[in-house]
Amino acid sequence: MSLRKTLKYISFSILSVLAFIVIVGLLFITLSPQFGGTHTEEDIKRYTASGHYDEGEFINLTTTTMDMNMDSIWSTLREFMAGVPNDRPARNIEVLSMEVGDVVNNDTLTRVTWFGHSAFLVEMAGKKILLDPMLGDVPAPHPWLGQSRYSKELPISIEDMPHIDAVFISHDHYDHLDYESIEKLKGKVDQYYLPLGVGAHFRAWGIPEEKIHELNWWDEAELGNIKLAFTPSRHFSGRGLTDRNATLWGSWVLITEKDRLYFSGDGGYGTHFKEIGEKYGPFDLGMMECGQYNVKWAQIHMLPEESAQAAVDINAKLMMPIHWGAFTLALHSWTDPVVRVKKKADELNMPISTPRIGEPIVLHQEKYPISSWWENYL
Repeated sequence: MSLRKTLKYISFSILSVLAFIVIVGLLFITLSPQFGGTHTEEDIKRYTASGHYDEGEFINLTTTTMDMNMDSIWSTLREFMAGVPNDRPARNIEVLSMEVGDVVNNDTLTRVTWFGHSAFLVEMAGKKILLDPMLGDVPAPHPWLGQSRYSKELPISIEDMPHIDAVFISHDHYDHLDYESIEKLKGKVDQYYLPLGVGAHFRAWGIPEEKIHELNWWDEAELGNIKLAFTPSRHFSGRGLTDRNATLWGSWVLITEKDRLYFSGDGGYGTHFKEIGEKYGPFDLGMMECGQYNVKWAQIHMLPEESAQAAVDINAKLMMPIHWGAFTLALHSWTDPVVRVKKKADELNMPISTPRIGEPIVLHQEKYPISSWWENYL
């Protein structure tokens, strides 16, 4: 075979492989249920009427830019490829197991149990609530596209989990809304409280319309004796290549006669925290985003020092750092969030709790979990 024919053959082979990869990728994006649903014309009318939707996208209350030039993109990719020291625990994180019967029979205590990252089981006013139940192993549309969870086990498996009164979602990113978790939970959940637009995903996944409640910022609802409010955050949304900001994002407030909880979801620092605190505070517990940050995207993910200040802003009596302890999604060590936020919280005289995964925070107790458990995994 001549050199010219050889080069043509090699070129054709490379182009064929690239075409195959592109076709497979397009088929995956088109056919995989992971990417969620589409939005009808009636949906778009509802979004437009929200006051937070413009030119096909939801928008933040504060001007927020996420544009990166090519130099910045390439340098960030190189940093991710190089990695950082201590980006994962040295060994599997051991979690505390939950007793199913203890959860089923709890009708009085307000108890918050962390599953790692931003996933929680909240027991409140006799209700069992899941917050952002990403209970899968990889926060991505396919296992090949992400790193696995730090812990092999969860405090309780989905299969063993008791009846759930409601699931709350803060936004539709994969590390907060996991298709497989929702599928496995289907037969256990009564109601779903979602940001505006996220209902399209749940309808595509076969959740009955009567179970879906979509809320705009500052909308309120009731779940038994619990008052709910969907409040702003400074973030973005999207699950595919072409749906950036097609659904809303936000935070959640849960209030009873004796308890007030705040769940921040994801987002950058802003004046909305003080507004939420003035309207719904003081909070007995603020679950505050603290992890997966970088100065390059600080407008959409708070730095740890800002997380502590945000807890002060919402008028929290106690804060807990979340969005860490389960996955590596940014260019900092896995313990950097908790170390830095503890230091700043102490400076601000903000009480902070750092439970192990599966270790409950029970409100109105004299002591809360404060161990430095992560030091055992360095």
